[in-house]
Amino acid sequence: QLQASGGGLVQSGGSLRLSCAASGRIENIENLGWYRLGQGERRELVADVPTGGAANYADFVKGRFTISRDNAKNTVYLQMNSLKPEDTAVYYCYLRTLSSGKYATYWGQGTLVTVSS
Repeated sequence: QLQASGGGLVQSGGSLRLSCAASGRIENIENLGWYRLGQGERRELVADVPTGGAANYADFVKGRFTISRDNAKNTVYLQMNSLKPEDTAVYYCYLRTLSSGKYATYWGQGTLVTVSS
């Protein structure tokens, strides 16, 4: 189970930090990341950080958002700076495992981020 937190209301230019913690012992984690679902109702990959790899960012958050993970805690973070109204969305964390050649993806419940102009 993934538990996301940290969303809220912030003014344009402000910052928020999202957290997503996985409960229980999870093995074979291949990737952790964040998607968002905005008013356009199109799911967008925001950022991810594969195990043993470099973080990847969508162009629209590069230079503003930073993803990080704490492997000991099975937690992924999203530091969001210089927020814009168009960043308003429900943010969903995910965790993907790879075992015996099969992927499995787990989703958090979503946390709402609202950026006012």
